[in-house]
Amino acid sequence: MVTYFPITQAGRDHLQAEVEQLKHDRPQYIQRLAAAAALGDRSENAEYSAAKRDLRQLEGRLRYLDKLLRYGQPVPAPAGDVAAIGTTITVSFGPGDEGTYRLVGPVEASMAPSNLASDSPLGQALLEHAAGDTVVVHAPAGDYSVTIVAVRR
Repeated sequence: MVTYFPITQAGRDHLQAEVEQLKHDRPQYIQRLAAAAALGDRSENAEYSAAKRDLRQLEGRLRYLDKLLRYGQPVPAPAGDVAAIGTTITVSFGPGDEGTYRLVGPVEASMAPSNLASDSPLGQALLEHAAGDTVVVHAPAGDYSVTIVAVRR
């Protein structure tokens, strides 16, 4: 069973750029491996082992990114003024304590510090709410309330 996940166009572009960079770097990794192999005895050749490991990691990362691109379900551009994947949301945690986040799919959360995964407790609580709404976040450390200050596309 294939599981698709939501991803924004910016997230797809970021993943595609990383794939292109890795494909560009691959010949250098292969060259390093060939040069290390030419040094002789491979059983005790630390350079060969390291080059082989690095190439294997690069190939594994490429396979992983390929799966993300294949199974990422592009979300349409957000419409309206409610929080949805692809919108930027400013929330107030209390007087003088605000944060601004870009609501994204779970795969994109680590692509930028201001990204907020839609499957996180805060992300789930914000979905489908508009500016002015106060929502309760059910977090592992306990429930808390936040007020949505602004939602921007």
